[in-house]
Amino acid sequence: MTARHILAATATFALVSFGASASRAAEEVNVYTYRETKLVQPLFEAFSKDTGVKVNVISASSGLEQRIKAEGANSPADVLLTVDIGRIDEAVQTGVTQPIKSDVIDKNVPAQYRDPDGHWAGISMRARVLYASKDRVKQDAITYEELADPKWKGKICIRSGQHIYNNGLFAAYVARHGEAKAEEWLRGVKANLAQKPSGGDRETARDVAAGKCDLGIGNTYYWALMMNADPEKKPWAEATKVILPTFEGGGTHVNLSGVLLARNAPNKANAMKLIEWLVGEQAQQIYADANYEYPVRAGVAINPTIAGYGKLNADTMPVAKIAANRKAASTLVDKVGFDN
Repeated sequence: MTARHILAATATFALVSFGASASRAAEEVNVYTYRETKLVQPLFEAFSKDTGVKVNVISASSGLEQRIKAEGANSPADVLLTVDIGRIDEAVQTGVTQPIKSDVIDKNVPAQYRDPDGHWAGISMRARVLYASKDRVKQDAITYEELADPKWKGKICIRSGQHIYNNGLFAAYVARHGEAKAEEWLRGVKANLAQKPSGGDRETARDVAAGKCDLGIGNTYYWALMMNADPEKKPWAEATKVILPTFEGGGTHVNLSGVLLARNAPNKANAMKLIEWLVGEQAQQIYADANYEYPVRAGVAINPTIAGYGKLNADTMPVAKIAANRKAASTLVDKVGFDN
């Protein structure tokens, strides 16, 4: 997508969200986000109530880092909120961020969930887990490595291997085992698929509930949303149970929602207020209860539905190391014809 097309696609929303002088008004902060507005609005409303700083929002499903780059030095963007280490890494590689220098972030966000160079910080976590048939899967513990075991032949459903959520999991596998073993594993998982990778995580749960497969790979929060916030999809959750898989000798793969400081942020002071507020106890609790995600800050209560999956033993691999293996994972997906 060209810069012109990106700007055209979001121009209307930009005019509604940002007034001519808003981007440089001291009492405002401008946020570009990959999160749906309805999911982050409770956070922004609470932040504004606490600080008096108004939050202007542009939400999109793609292209935000390219938009910021195209806007250049005149970009109104102060903060970028992302939904995955893939998006985080793309923003950094595009060159539209600057280091976040904050003792508050360093204190409250574990080092494994921060960029070593300071360009991003995790603000909530999700795990890549299994939606297992209650009727047909008796196991309550499964390793990621085991997904390539022939005993699961024809029993696994998954969305595209190139989707950023699966890319993160596959990149973690590469980081842990190396490319050769990751390729062998991907071939094994592909051989166990019940159908061509398709749909999203919710559709994966649907297909498990329908008996098309016994195991589906999905994110933790989708199951909770189906169970608690989507009556039409609740039967899919009720037919399945969530298993927190682990790596052999390790823990459960987690990914991040992240925050980045825009390179040319016109309201940098307010941007830093928002970034630090997002790792405070109030914001972390909102993430836990409104979005069904795991807080990154210690001591914040996990939502009861998510806690019902069992204790999360998060893998200790730094997320930055996972990001460094994203390209290798994507290449392997194509090499083994995973999506074919």
